[in-house]
Amino acid sequence: MSWFSKKPGIATAEPSRRMEGLWVKCEACSEFLYRAELEKHLNVCPHCQHHMWWPARERLAALLDAGVFQEMDKGLLPKDALSFSDSKRYKERLKATQKAEGEEEAFVGGLGKLGGRQVSVGCFLFRFMGGSMGSVVGEKITRVFERAYELQCPAIVFSASGGARMQEGILSLMQMAKTSAALARFREVKQPYVSVMLHPTTGGVAASFAWLGDIVLAEPKALIGFAGPRVIEQTIHQKLPEGFQRSEFLLAHGMIDGIVQRRDMRGRLIQLLELLA
Repeated sequence: MSWFSKKPGIATAEPSRRMEGLWVKCEACSEFLYRAELEKHLNVCPHCQHHMWWPARERLAALLDAGVFQEMDKGLLPKDALSFSDSKRYKERLKATQKAEGEEEAFVGGLGKLGGRQVSVGCFLFRFMGGSMGSVVGEKITRVFERAYELQCPAIVFSASGGARMQEGILSLMQMAKTSAALARFREVKQPYVSVMLHPTTGGVAASFAWLGDIVLAEPKALIGFAGPRVIEQTIHQKLPEGFQRSEFLLAHGMIDGIVQRRDMRGRLIQLLELLA
C-alpha cells in the first residue's frame, strides 16, 4: 500500500463529529490547528476566534472552582414510553448514543463553586441526540433549580440544544412548563439565575427556561431562536437579515444581555454573582 493512500489524522470541529487525530481544521477559517494547542485555548480558534464545540464536562471543569463539582442525579435513564420508531427504534437509538458518547443523557447537573460561592449548575451535551430535551433532561434541569431553591444559592445553566425530543412526543413538550415552573419557585429565594446560551440553542429549550434568566449571556455567533432560519424563510417566503438569530443580532435587538468570549466566561460569571447573589 502506498504511503499516500492512508487518510491523514485531521478532524473537523463540527459538533456532530469527534475531534480525532493530532490536527483539527477550523470550520470557519479553514486553518489547521494542533489539537493540544487548541485545547489550551478552550477550543477557540486562535486565528479567527471561532468558538468550536467544547465537551460539557470540560466546560464545567474549566469554569468552576477546581475539584469541587459534584455531579448529581446519576442513574436517571430515559424510557421509551411511546414505543417510538422512525428509521430506528428509540430504545436502540438511545443505547447506541449512550455507548458512543459514554453518557446517560443529554444533560449533566450538580453542585459546584464559582469564585468560592456555591452554585447549582448544569450543562447540555449537544452530541447526545442534539442535546434534545426529553423527560429525563427536563427532570435534571428541574432539579438544578430545586437544589438552588433548597440551598438558596445561584443557578447557572449552559444550554445547547435542538429543542424538545420528538421521540417522546408530548412528554417532551411538558418539560417546558415543568422547568419554567421550577424556575418560578426558585425566584422566591431571590437568588440569581444566569442562563448561558451556546451554539445552538433552539426549539423548546430556547422557548422556556433558557430565555428566562435574570441575566442571559451567549457565546459569539451562537445560533439562538425557536425555529431555525431556513424554516422561517420557507414559512414567510422572505429573505432574513444577515446574521439573523445569531447572538450578535440578538444583542443588538435587546434579546440577550451580553456576548462573552469563552476565555472571559468564568470571570464574568464570578463578577455577576458578586453583584447579584
